[in-house]
Amino acid sequence: MLIVDKVSKSYATAGQPLRVLSDISLSLHPGQSAAIVGPSGSGKTTLLQILGTLDEPDEGSVQINGSDPFSLDEKKRAAFRNRTIGFVFQDHHLLPQLSVVENVLIPALAIGKPSAADIERAETLIKAVGLSERRTHLPGELSGGERERVAISRALLMRPTLILADEPTGNLDAKTASEITELLLRLQSDENAVLITVTHSLTLAEAMERQFELTEGRLVERSNVS
Repeated sequence: MLIVDKVSKSYATAGQPLRVLSDISLSLHPGQSAAIVGPSGSGKTTLLQILGTLDEPDEGSVQINGSDPFSLDEKKRAAFRNRTIGFVFQDHHLLPQLSVVENVLIPALAIGKPSAADIERAETLIKAVGLSERRTHLPGELSGGERERVAISRALLMRPTLILADEPTGNLDAKTASEITELLLRLQSDENAVLITVTHSLTLAEAMERQFELTEGRLVERSNVS
């Protein structure tokens, strides 16, 4: 479960501090999905970085599965992040010299040699996203949609309880975006994980169970009219 309670964040400027997030609160149960929309500069990226434990809030708290990741030192927090949070980025961030299987295994490689169970998990995910015949291909040999499927598989390798997707369909055509949205939701449901997408796409947002709008640093839940 994810619980965010009155999180605020400011950055120093030449004048007054720039307040980016103000008293952000939300809670999501396992299996729930949510979209966060809002104009550029509204604080979406900052919020995603805090939820992903890549940045710390000035005020408030974040709990994931009953744990406060910001109470951990940097090394322990990185380990917590690796096993608990899966990231899906708009630009994939696949390593060009590694095959599909090797890219999916990166979270396991970060903590040592992948186990037989890790490799089996990677192969299962690659099959689930429909890339079994491309498993040995390099990213440069894949389409944009296929690279996004690899990124989703990599995000799920460690069985995270929180999946954070930053514009996961932003670089895709409408048909491929629809396929990726359906795939992401199916796998998230299968894993019973919390899914949060940050997006400008109303189509993607409306596919999520809950929708939030971030404007001028404040988060408001809105009705899902889909």
